[in-house]
Amino acid sequence: MSKPTAKAPGRHGGQGQLRIIGGEWRSRRFVFPDGPGLRPTPDRVRETLFNWLAPYVEGARVLDPFAGSGALFLEALSRGAREGLALDTNGEAVAALRNHLDALKTGTAK
Repeated sequence: MSKPTAKAPGRHGGQGQLRIIGGEWRSRRFVFPDGPGLRPTPDRVRETLFNWLAPYVEGARVLDPFAGSGALFLEALSRGAREGLALDTNGEAVAALRNHLDALKTGTAK
C-alpha cells in the first residue's frame, strides 16, 4: 500500500472552529484557518483553566504571546479582561483573530 503524497485537507475545508465557553460571548463560534500546529485549546481544558483563573481575569490585562487560533485570548476577554494583546507569527491566524475582534466590536484588544 502506498503512502499518500499530498496532505489531506483539514476537517472543515481549510478552516478550524472554536467556541467561547464562558462570559459575555458564551456560545459564540469562530472559524480560523487550519494550519500545521494551529488548533484551539480544547473546551474542557479552557473551562478548567478559567475556573482556576476566575479571580484574576476580571479587569486584568492579558498577553497571549502564541495566540494561534485566539481561543485563550478571546476566552479571557469574554470573561471580563480589561484589555489584551495577542501575538502570533501565522499571518492568516492573526488576520482571522483581527476579524473576530472587529465583529465583536471590542476596542480593548490588539
